[in-house]
Amino acid sequence: MVPMSCSPLRATHIVSLALNLPGPAALMRLRALGARCTKIEPPSGDPMHEYCPAAYARMQRGVRTVALDLKSPQGQRRLGRLLQTADVLLTSFRPSALAKLGLDAAALQQRYPRLCVVRIVGAAGARAEEAGHDLTYQAEAGLLDGGALPPSLLADMAGALLATEAVLAALLQRQDSGRGGVHEVALAEAAAWLALPRHWGLTAPGGLLGGAHAGYRVYPCADGRVAVAALEPHFVRRLGEVAGLGSLTPADCLQPATAERLAAWFAVRARAELDALARRHDLPWVTLGA
Repeated sequence: MVPMSCSPLRATHIVSLALNLPGPAALMRLRALGARCTKIEPPSGDPMHEYCPAAYARMQRGVRTVALDLKSPQGQRRLGRLLQTADVLLTSFRPSALAKLGLDAAALQQRYPRLCVVRIVGAAGARAEEAGHDLTYQAEAGLLDGGALPPSLLADMAGALLATEAVLAALLQRQDSGRGGVHEVALAEAAAWLALPRHWGLTAPGGLLGGAHAGYRVYPCADGRVAVAALEPHFVRRLGEVAGLGSLTPADCLQPATAERLAAWFAVRARAELDALARRHDLPWVTLGA
């Protein structure tokens, strides 16, 4: 996280209507940059509070929460008063839902010409009305293998970072033009961005970082696993020397025999020994439990 001593957004007020994960995670980043953050929740609350109270509490830290029924005249008036002095509005509703609330881009720009609007949607453009979630965006981007669920909500978290980036870009543009703008962040595009190394072939099965390089693999060890990332020539050479294979070259690491010899060496060594060797020889590996 960005240290609170670094507060480039300390004079910025952000109002967020975004629930669940991407929007609140973006708000957490923006709060870390010093922004004053107000989150609007429906009377029923944010579903994330039920899904994962710990995540909800972490993302709400330092954020003012206001419960409003935006379908009521009273809620609309209260939101309007907040937007009169806000710098940024962050949303995660579908465009049709925003339009029903009178919060479509044209209406907002007319009423609040200096307000920057960042809209988080599932997919870009005409696909913004489609139903989807993190899992479907990762699947579409080619980030799933077999039937296993992904280890993290990559599209949501990458979308939060892109939303933070969009807020910063919108504020900079307002400095030049004096007017707020509308920026759209699509979670499907966030997943596609993360998937680029795979589509380039780097991390695809059999690619250089997808199993072809013996120095970039996860090996079993005596009491767990070790994630090895000895990719550069000097790390490759040092790995070979420590493992008793001599001074390996990058070309050696593309040979199946090298992976076999490394696997045999790691298999009989405990995590404690491997951790000590990594510190002593400045080797990029991390041991893990079984």
